[in-house]
Amino acid sequence: MSQMSSLRAASPEAFAMPSLKAVSAPRTFCFSVLADAAPGVMPRVLELFAKRNLVPSRWHSQVAGQREKELSIDIQVEGLGGELGHYIARCIDQIQDVHKVLTSEKR
Repeated sequence: MSQMSSLRAASPEAFAMPSLKAVSAPRTFCFSVLADAAPGVMPRVLELFAKRNLVPSRWHSQVAGQREKELSIDIQVEGLGGELGHYIARCIDQIQDVHKVLTSEKR
């Protein structure tokens, strides 16, 4: 009997359904681009979004690496579907001076 008295009932919140807002939140498609630090890379990457009437919700670029010759660009686009996101990633990968493109999705 003493074992049963030590058990506690789970709170109602533990079994609650997630809010509709959390379930229907738009996905964010993320791109991580590694390229040479060449002046034409950023406008060429941005053009791929602009011609599809997309504005990245976040864009962070940084010159780094040995002797600051590498450009790292992290881009996030809210509401972008996976199929189109992967297509844009393949297009970015074909840009001159781009070495690697990584993608991910988050909610």
